[in-house]
Amino acid sequence: MKVAIGSDHGGRNLKEEIKSLMDDLNISYDDVGCECSDSVDYPDYGIPVAEKVANNEADRGIVICGTGIGMSIAANKVKGIRCALVHDLFSAKATREHNDSNVLAMGERVIGPGLAREIAKVWLTTEYEGGRHDRRLEKISDYEG
Repeated sequence: MKVAIGSDHGGRNLKEEIKSLMDDLNISYDDVGCECSDSVDYPDYGIPVAEKVANNEADRGIVICGTGIGMSIAANKVKGIRCALVHDLFSAKATREHNDSNVLAMGERVIGPGLAREIAKVWLTTEYEGGRHDRRLEKISDYEG
């Protein structure tokens, strides 16, 4: 599995935690930034992560900002992306099993590094169930055109 990961200035520290987790799990990743603590615009990082997933340059993506909200909004503008904003373990598992989410959004100012690592691990290791969920995802794909 290859993961595209990106953050704005508000999620930079948590991004480094998640990269460390992926190193521990032997998951390759492509860090699209940001590397500074100066204020930057989250779409400049969230959209490129989502595009890498949509263009099959990465299997999944992870985006992080202060709350995760801006990144999830930006990522979900890319056709074919199902970005889930997650701050608990149940949602991390459910969004993979039921929604086949392909991008995970988290907020550094909302959760701590320990919980974020657990969420990312659950999300990265949970498989999509398929079955009855397929028709729901097909409806979304049909709407996107």
